[in-house]
Amino acid sequence: MFIKRIGIDLGTTYTLVHLPKRGIVINEPSVVAISMVDKKILAVGQEAKDMLGRTPDTIIALKPLKDGVIADYRTTEAMLRYFINKAVGGVRLLRPEVMVAVPAGISSTERRAVIDATIAAGAKAAYIIKEPVAAAIGADIPIGSASGHMIVDIGGGTAEMAVISLGGIVTSSSVRVGGNKIDSAIIEFIRRKYNLAIGERTAEEIKINIGSALYLDDKLTMEVRGRDIITGLPRVITVTSNDITEAMQNELEAIIDAAKKILHKTPPELSADIMDKGMILTGGSSLLRNIDQLLARTTGVPAFVADESLLCVAKGTGIALDNLDSYKRSILATK
Repeated sequence: MFIKRIGIDLGTTYTLVHLPKRGIVINEPSVVAISMVDKKILAVGQEAKDMLGRTPDTIIALKPLKDGVIADYRTTEAMLRYFINKAVGGVRLLRPEVMVAVPAGISSTERRAVIDATIAAGAKAAYIIKEPVAAAIGADIPIGSASGHMIVDIGGGTAEMAVISLGGIVTSSSVRVGGNKIDSAIIEFIRRKYNLAIGERTAEEIKINIGSALYLDDKLTMEVRGRDIITGLPRVITVTSNDITEAMQNELEAIIDAAKKILHKTPPELSADIMDKGMILTGGSSLLRNIDQLLARTTGVPAFVADESLLCVAKGTGIALDNLDSYKRSILATK
């Protein structure tokens, strides 16, 4: 089977690849391990993530994307090539057409960098689709209808929000706050409150296991291992879900403010539609406990987490690529 089209959700934390008729075939961390001696790429994806924080001086594990955009061009190109080759598999006679989902708020220079990296990684043609549109398509929202739909896509690097009607974005907002900033806030909080240094992976585990956007009546607890800042020795502490809720306040506030801004800018007719249907949450960070309830309380608009919210953007890129003509308005094409 010749694979002619590939949809990629190029995320700050994870990269997902969607193939027509086969669905999501790759879901791996956006991490690349590089040898500092000869600048060779040693590992990409899950294998590279396992090296984070554990490599000797001669090897560095990098996240080439920061806040949803390319921070390291060469490494991003190598990562894209790896994922395209892995998706296509074996020998390929044809260069595939690739569609990449990007944050709605990126600049034209950042957009051009994604296109150039995709072509350099082996694509015949590169298409760009904005993440909120891809997320809406992947969440089965009928974006072509003359009715307002609000989508909130909270990923690792950015929180993307948009009101979509008749296949186009009416108003959108992008804040560079997502799962990674939340992890950093948890690291900083535990450092301040408990004098304990922990790494990114531990912070992510804490967020997944006991993190909540709202304070819980029945607190969750978790044992956390780290390095005591004063003695320099390993130490174990018990952290509660309320600690983590407190740690995340500033980041959650930024997401709420962006959602309110969008609602302020939405035309009245579309506002009525959104009140009826509610806002749809997608992206990995929408899986944070009670984030839908927090948004519903603070904005007054019902909020619902989409089915398979982690996969919505990748599924949306695949569907849009399959139906290029129908989604022309929402897609930027470059040969």
